[in-house]
Amino acid sequence: MAASALAGTPENPLRVAIVGAGPAGFYAADHLLKQEDVVVSVDMFDRLLSPYGLVRHGVAPDHLKIKTVTKGFSQTAMHPRFRFFGNVDFGRDLTIDDLKGLYHQAVFCTGAQTDRRMGIPGEDLEGSHPATSFVAWYNGHPDYRDCRFDLSQESVAIVGVGNVAIDVARILCLSPEELRATDMPDYAVKALSKSRVRDVYLLGRRGPAQAAFTNPELKELGELADADVDIPHSEAELDPLSREELEASGDRMLARKVEMIREYASRPPGGKPRRLHLRFLVSPVELQDTGQGRVGGLRLVHNVLVRTASGALSAEATGESETIPAGLVFRSVGYRGVSLAGVPFNERWGVIANAGGRVLDAESESPVVGEYAAGWIKRGPSGVIGTNKPDALETVTAMLEDARAGLTWQPSSASPEAVTSVFADRCVDFTTFQDWCAIDALELAEGERCGRPRVKCGSRDEMWRALGRVDGRAAR
Repeated sequence: MAASALAGTPENPLRVAIVGAGPAGFYAADHLLKQEDVVVSVDMFDRLLSPYGLVRHGVAPDHLKIKTVTKGFSQTAMHPRFRFFGNVDFGRDLTIDDLKGLYHQAVFCTGAQTDRRMGIPGEDLEGSHPATSFVAWYNGHPDYRDCRFDLSQESVAIVGVGNVAIDVARILCLSPEELRATDMPDYAVKALSKSRVRDVYLLGRRGPAQAAFTNPELKELGELADADVDIPHSEAELDPLSREELEASGDRMLARKVEMIREYASRPPGGKPRRLHLRFLVSPVELQDTGQGRVGGLRLVHNVLVRTASGALSAEATGESETIPAGLVFRSVGYRGVSLAGVPFNERWGVIANAGGRVLDAESESPVVGEYAAGWIKRGPSGVIGTNKPDALETVTAMLEDARAGLTWQPSSASPEAVTSVFADRCVDFTTFQDWCAIDALELAEGERCGRPRVKCGSRDEMWRALGRVDGRAAR
């Protein structure tokens, strides 16, 4: 390819498609648009009508400060060479072949959309759910608006001790006043306010030193208005191997986490109406049937930590077991990405096959020209929102290196109008960032009217109505 034909000039911008409008996508867009020696134009696509991905539909609704990261994303979206296309489902409305004909490069930022299973008897009983479904429901994700969770149950178990698990536990314990201080949709606030849940069990297979939740999340548990934290003294103490590792590491944050757990274990009950039981060194081995096809309890085995051949500490079951009551169970034991049509995927790891963000061919394991990945679909479900920024930078650096070398797709219709023409031919009614701004303003105004920070539209229909459209078509 001749140097004069390289994309990246004002006359011939490097046209990039970003599939997925979460943090990884916006960080990638920001890095691309800030280039001084390469002119880049970005089109971002998402199957939802709104942008921001897990910031809108995954971050806990009482963690409003974390969501202010969207102010930076909105600045990126206002860039004259950026466009957002919502309500576009990759693989159906837009294919990999379409992208090759319209863009020079594409970066996939679709996250980890499904949960991992526990693989134990009873997991599919009524009342057993992935935590991701509950999180999406109380965060107003339109695909989960009609989910039903039996909040008439008095005992709930959450398997896992990561931040998602602890978020679920905390949300179940919030008072009606605390719920109204969130940006949850009204249907979730009403349902959770009427909840009969009294005991919430948070279950970790290893010890306090191995719990994945962060210190701020742990600290919040002790500040709940309606729930006491209960931790057995024996499970709050470190085993010899964990104590040895902690002392050798000198990790002050981890030492503080362990100290907080001990403090909770020593607290006397405060007489609050709910109890949050934080358990360690236990693993569920069976969800028990009430006899009517629904979960009624969990059988747990007690574990000890042993050192594996690799030097890691692993949970090993003992002969001791117990059963706890639970009419509602949420599993939060890991997440994995979903394959995208026409894009190489590593089924074992649940990510797009890649090296440093460059998508790899499934057979040759060599880079696929024009295709890249960023975020959880690239590296797996690890890190916090900010982790996506350096991750996206690594991918963008690879994209720009390849573009300067002429290693890009050769689109046949690389004009801004070409993609909208494709959507017109296919009757795809997409939303723009300006449409999102209108929905955003409506939600904030409704929140102000109700004395809440925001009241989310809880369904696609509500969003279309806010835009004066019905079922994605202009209202007549």
